[in-house]
Amino acid sequence: MSRTSLRLSAKAAWGIGALGAVMVIGSIGYHIIGGDRHSWLDAIYMTFITVATIGYAEVIELDHSPGGRIFTMLIGTAGLATVWFLFSTLTVFLLEVDLNATLRRKRMQNLIRKMHGHYIVCGFGRVGQNVAAELEMTGRAFAAIDHDLPMLEERKERDEALLYLHGDASDDELLVAAGLERARGIFAVTGDDSLNLMITMTARQINPRIRIVARSHEPRNIGKLRKAGADEVVSPDFTGGVRIVAAMIRPHVVSFLDEMLRSEHRLRVEEVRVPADFEPRPLSSLRTRSAHFVLLAIKGTQDWIFNPQDDAVVMPDDTLIAMCSPAGRRELEEMLVLEPPRA
Repeated sequence: MSRTSLRLSAKAAWGIGALGAVMVIGSIGYHIIGGDRHSWLDAIYMTFITVATIGYAEVIELDHSPGGRIFTMLIGTAGLATVWFLFSTLTVFLLEVDLNATLRRKRMQNLIRKMHGHYIVCGFGRVGQNVAAELEMTGRAFAAIDHDLPMLEERKERDEALLYLHGDASDDELLVAAGLERARGIFAVTGDDSLNLMITMTARQINPRIRIVARSHEPRNIGKLRKAGADEVVSPDFTGGVRIVAAMIRPHVVSFLDEMLRSEHRLRVEEVRVPADFEPRPLSSLRTRSAHFVLLAIKGTQDWIFNPQDDAVVMPDDTLIAMCSPAGRRELEEMLVLEPPRA
């Protein structure tokens, strides 16, 4: 809850307390004015109609009680003040909530418009949130799209850095608003295979160069998603089955991978593309020894070089495969762009 909301809640609590005090004081006063001829219910009723300005018949006669009339004017004035104070506080609270939501949406839209080379997560359920957590862990920017607004707002309350758009992820305008034409990749990971198919087709039409990874619940839909334009299709059920078998027959490998993911260094096996204008040179001319990364392989246009030696030649458009932290990935990228060849 924001500071403004807390302040308004405190004001509302004071207003309710003041109104309660007026009702108690008024009831006691009218009970004294009415004497033994009137009950406590009559006194409470008189206080209520005075504060609410209803104007019903008085059950406690004040025709011959100037003090009673003065008391009524005081109770009426205090009651009106507290009631109007409560109404104004409630109005400001409602306006503040609506205004905050509008400003937050505009702020997020402005931030998304400035994003380049980011990722779009279509479907922010269990799978989508895990995708987002991995992107965040490895230092990659993303925007989420989902039709469940309360869920998105709840996640936003827990993570202020979350950027999202509300609506149908297969809608052309929403994907464009999410920066599809500037994005590096899009994840179609809703729980509906047909919706993932539509997202894939729409994204491929808008940006033919973008990389698309789709989720498929049913294995028979994997081929359809590939034909629609998905670069990769992942079936969580199939992948989960493979992982279960690996845990049985390759326990130490699985343990190593799990430890790597849980490490405070946030190690991952990453790939870094060599720029197209890179001057071919042997690996020995580059700074390939670092505490932040371990070079595992080089993927050329035709073949792979595993555990590359110093005489391996790095060519433009090659892909370096390394185990590294986010800092190590950035170090590799900067090395390929900035470092001149050694003489």
